[in-house]
Amino acid sequence: MSARAGISGGEAWPATTPSPPYFAVIFTSLHSADTAGYAETARRMEALASAQPGFLGIETVREGERGITVSYWRSERDIARWKAELEHAQAQRRGRKRWYRRYSVRVVRVIRAYDFAGCA
Repeated sequence: MSARAGISGGEAWPATTPSPPYFAVIFTSLHSADTAGYAETARRMEALASAQPGFLGIETVREGERGITVSYWRSERDIARWKAELEHAQAQRRGRKRWYRRYSVRVVRVIRAYDFAGCA
């Protein structure tokens, strides 16, 4: 299983977020066999998202054909702007045509969050 938080694993796992409330977009996917260009596009989308107003962080895990990415945002308005961003919309279309057999998107409001950092 691969796991990363932030652009190319640059941030600590899990992503650092502010005190609630804030929002999360949970993207779960089932990939197709055709993954040509996917990794490069995913890295570009992470970089592009991180430059958007209201972006708070990202966590991604992938194992085989299954993937989960959670991005964190300050507001629903920030999420809507990201969804409408032209390059992101183009990548979404490529994903539907080529990389994904199935995916689900869930937008949630985080009302409580806590951490545990135990033994290594």
